[in-house]
Amino acid sequence: PTECFLSQPEEQQESAVKAKKRKKKKISDVLEKSPPKPGVPEDLQNLLSQHFGAKRSVIEREELKLSDSCFLPANDLTHSFSSYLKEICPKWAKFRKNHKEKKSVVMLVICSSALRSLELIKSMTAFKGDCRVLKLFAKHIKIKEQMNMLEKGVFHIGVGTPGRIKALVEQDGLCLNSTKYMILDWNWRDQKLRRMMDIPEIKKETIDLLEMSIIKLCREGSVKLGLF
Repeated sequence: PTECFLSQPEEQQESAVKAKKRKKKKISDVLEKSPPKPGVPEDLQNLLSQHFGAKRSVIEREELKLSDSCFLPANDLTHSFSSYLKEICPKWAKFRKNHKEKKSVVMLVICSSALRSLELIKSMTAFKGDCRVLKLFAKHIKIKEQMNMLEKGVFHIGVGTPGRIKALVEQDGLCLNSTKYMILDWNWRDQKLRRMMDIPEIKKETIDLLEMSIIKLCREGSVKLGLF
């Protein structure tokens, strides 16, 4: 009689199980199952602690801590961008009128991409009035053009990506001494359901920007942080 071997299907099953185990969960798979939850100051605090935890001494970590007084009210996911800005900055008309400094802005809005920057600029129409808004991202705009515009004109709001804003600060094209508000586009999700802090490069550049000067200005009380 012919012998019958059943080992091959079992081997195939085992390899299929191993392949399933090897397949890592994508961030979009995790986020798809989690309901949208508004960001709160504690989220940013935890992010900074995790990022700097092993790299810094206890004293250095203390210097990077932000108290609750450094934060503006966070968006509870019910606001449009204009209504959120109106709530956190009721005296905008006064700030806008008094701002005369070049190379600076009163409000900085940080988001994950050039396209998202353009969306936010369009959606703040009801808030901004006749103030001047400057695009601060890399797509189609050279850094020298942005530096020239900042040097020659007065702008009230800057909207862009953390990488370009960081580069402008490093090259002395943008001064943050007049900045009173920094808004992080915290809750928005892209097509892959990632928030800005779920994208490694954007997360690193944002934390670098915060460490470079924003945290110090927040601790001194001159800048307030908002999570939209």
